[in-house]
Amino acid sequence: MMKNYIKSAWRNLWSNRFYSTINVTGLSVGLAVGIMVLLWVQNELSYDRFHKNANNIYKINSHIGTGDGAQVWDGSPGPLMVFSKQIPEIKQVVRVNNAFEQSLFIYGDKKIKESRLAFVDSTLFSLFDFQVVKGNKEKPLPGMYSIILTQSTAKKYFGTSDPIGQILVNDNRNFTVSAIIKDFPENSTLQYDMLMPMSLYADMFTKWGGNGDWKTIDEDLGNYPYHTYLQLQENVDPDEAAQKLTKIFRDKKPDSKDNYFSFQPLTTLHLVASNGSANALETVRIFLIVAILVLCIACINYVNLSTARSMLRSKEVSVRKIIGAARWQLFIQFIIESVLLFLFASILAFILIYLLLPLYNNLSGKNLLFSFANSNVWLVVGSAIVGSLILASIYPALLLSSFKPLQALRGKLSIGIGKVAFRKVLVVTQFVFSVGLIIATIVISYQLKYIRNKDLGLDKEHVFSFAITREISEHYDAAKVQLLNQPGILDVAASNNNLVANDASTSDTDWDGKEEGRLFLIHPNAVDHSFIPLLQMKIVAGNNFTGTKSDSAHFILNETAVKQAGIKDPIGKSFTLWGTKGIVTGVVQDFNYASLKQSIEPAVFLYRPSYWRIYVKTTGKDAARAIAGVQKVWKSYNPDFPFEYSFLDDDFNRIYSDDQRTGTLFSVFAAIAILISCLGLFGLATFTAQVKIKEIGIRKVLGASITSITNLLAKDFIVLVLTAFIIASPLAWIAMNKWLQNYAYRINISWWIFFVTGLIAIAVTLLTVSFQAIKAAIANPVKSLRTE
Repeated sequence: MMKNYIKSAWRNLWSNRFYSTINVTGLSVGLAVGIMVLLWVQNELSYDRFHKNANNIYKINSHIGTGDGAQVWDGSPGPLMVFSKQIPEIKQVVRVNNAFEQSLFIYGDKKIKESRLAFVDSTLFSLFDFQVVKGNKEKPLPGMYSIILTQSTAKKYFGTSDPIGQILVNDNRNFTVSAIIKDFPENSTLQYDMLMPMSLYADMFTKWGGNGDWKTIDEDLGNYPYHTYLQLQENVDPDEAAQKLTKIFRDKKPDSKDNYFSFQPLTTLHLVASNGSANALETVRIFLIVAILVLCIACINYVNLSTARSMLRSKEVSVRKIIGAARWQLFIQFIIESVLLFLFASILAFILIYLLLPLYNNLSGKNLLFSFANSNVWLVVGSAIVGSLILASIYPALLLSSFKPLQALRGKLSIGIGKVAFRKVLVVTQFVFSVGLIIATIVISYQLKYIRNKDLGLDKEHVFSFAITREISEHYDAAKVQLLNQPGILDVAASNNNLVANDASTSDTDWDGKEEGRLFLIHPNAVDHSFIPLLQMKIVAGNNFTGTKSDSAHFILNETAVKQAGIKDPIGKSFTLWGTKGIVTGVVQDFNYASLKQSIEPAVFLYRPSYWRIYVKTTGKDAARAIAGVQKVWKSYNPDFPFEYSFLDDDFNRIYSDDQRTGTLFSVFAAIAILISCLGLFGLATFTAQVKIKEIGIRKVLGASITSITNLLAKDFIVLVLTAFIIASPLAWIAMNKWLQNYAYRINISWWIFFVTGLIAIAVTLLTVSFQAIKAAIANPVKSLRTE
C-alpha cells in the first residue's frame, strides 16, 4: 500500500510541475535560510557550555560607585582569590590577567610577535575543561618561567618537533615550554595562544614597587585588572556568596562601602555584558524569530497553493471515497505527497546551504560548519524540517480528505467563504512579516549611517595610530622629530591609552568642594601637547598644554567631568589625580570616544611623558607615503617587531561591527522573505487566472480592456498587501523603537520610512501579479471560452 501511496504522490506532483516547482523552490529557500540562521543561533547560545561544570561557574563583576557615576567593571582586585578561601560556598577560583604589551618571542631564527597572552593561576585547568595534550596535566606550569602553548602556536615555532622543554626567549627571559593544550574552542570566551604563570606577574608587580602601600597582588585592593572565575559548591545561591565576598572586601577597604561584587554565570558571558546589558542576547532572539518567520512564510505558500487548488482535486477525492477509500487513507495519501515534496525541498536546501555557507560565514563573522556528523546540525535540521512539515501539511491534508463525494461529482462543491478568508489571512500574515523586515532593514541602515556621519567632537579623518615599544617610548621626543620629517605626515601626538573604547578609569581624584566620601569615576588620558590639536578637539575654556615641565601639574577636563563634578568656573581651580595636585587649565568640548550606545562619561587629560600609542595625522593622498615613513622610523628602533597600524575611523567602525553585520543580514533576510512571498503570490495569481479563464473570455468579448482585466486580477492582492502594511507598520515601529533605545544617540523613525516601505511592497506585488494578469488578459477569448 505504501508503494502505491508514493507512486500516486509522485504522479500528482509530476502532473502539476508548475505548482510543485513553486512549492519546492519556496520551501528549499526557506529551509536553507532558516537552517543557516538556526545554526548561527545555536552557535551563539553554545558559548562556554562545553565545560562540564559550566552551570556552576561564575565570573566576578565589580560594581563601582552610585548614581550617575556608577559603573560595572568585568575586572576585579587580586586579593579576592585569597578572600574566597574564607567562604566555604566557593569551591575554587582562578584569575586571568591579560598581558597587554606587545611581546616578541624568539626561537632560533624565528621572531614572532604575540598578542594573545595571559597570566593565569594554576587552578585554570581544574576549574575549566581545556585539554592538556602534552605535559603534566596536574601541574602544567611548574615554574615562574614556564609557558603553555596552544597546538597551533607550538606548530608555528617548532613544526612537527616535540616542543616540551624547548626554550622561547622574550625580553631577555628564557621561557621553558611546559605543556601544550588544544586550541581554545571557537565558542569559548577565553581565547589565548600562550599562558604564563601568575607567579611571574606577581614577581613583576613587586619589582615595579606595587601599588602604594600594597606591595603584592594578593594585597592590592586598588587595581581591578583580573578576570576572576570561580566554581561554587552544589546548590549554592550565588548572590549570597557574592555578598559574603563583598563584606570581606569592605572590611579590608572601608572607603569602598558603596562598592560590591556580583557573580555572572559563565554561560551568559558571551551575550550579556557585565553591566547586565543584553543587547547581544536580544539580537540572538531576534534572529531566532527571523528564522521562524522565514520558515513560516515558506510554509504559508505551501498551504495557500494547496488549499487554493483543493477544488481542482475534489473529483479525484470523491472517486477514491466512492470506491472505498477511508478518510484516514486519503489523509495519509496527502501527507505522503507533502513528505515527498519536502524531501525534494530538503535536498535542494542542503545543496543551497553548502553553496551559500561560505558567503553566510563572511557576512555573519562566523565559521559555521554544515556536517551531518555533528549532532547539533541534526538537531537544527530535524527541528526545522519536521516543524515546517507539520505546519504546512496537516491542514491541507485534512481539507482535501474532507470533501463530500456526491456534491463534488455534481459540481456543487464550494470550499466556503471561511476557507477563502483563511487563505487571505495567510497572505496578509506572510506580508506582515516581509514588510516588518523591510522596515527594520531601513531603520537599522539609517541608524548606522547616522553613527558613521555624526560629529564626534573630534576629527578622525586620515589619522592612524600604532602601539609603540619601550625603545620608542623611552626616546619619544627624538622619534617624534624623525616622524615629523617624513613625507606626508602633518602632525604626530602620543597617548597612554587607545582613544577608542578607552575603558580605563579611576576614582583617585579630589577637588575643592568635593563631597566627603563621594566616589567620582573619570577616564584618564596621559597625552602630549599635540594630541588635542591633532584631533581638532575644541577647547571651550582655558588653554591646551604648552609642552613645558609646568604642564605636569595641569589638567584638562571634558565638559561632562566639569558638570558631574559640579566645578563652577573651573579654570584655575584645584584638581588632584592619583595624588598629584594641580590646577585645571582647560576644558575640552565633549567628544565621543566610546560607542554611541552610551552617553559621554567624564574624562581628564594629563601631561605625562609615558606613552604607548602614537597618532599620526596625514592627508588622503599622502597616506601611503606617511605609512611608509612611519615604518622606516619604526624599523630603526624595532627591527625585529612587525609594524602594525590602524586608521582611527576603522577603529570607530569596529565598535559597530556587530551592528553592521546585523544590518547586512537583515537586508538579506528581508529580500529572501519578499522573494518567497512573491513566489506564493505568483502561484496564487496563476491559479486565479486559470479559475477565471471563462470569466476573462466573456469580459473580453463584451469589450473589456486589458487594463480592466489586469485590475480585476490584481486588485485583491493589492488590498491584501496594503492590509499587511497597515498591520505591520505599528508593530515594526514598536520593535525598532525598542531597538533604538540601545543607543544614547539615535535617529527618530520618520514617516518616510513607512512610505518607502509601502511603495516597495506595492511595487513588488504589482510586478509579481501583473505578469500573470496581463498574460490572461491578452489571451484569445475564443480559446478561453472553449476551455472546460
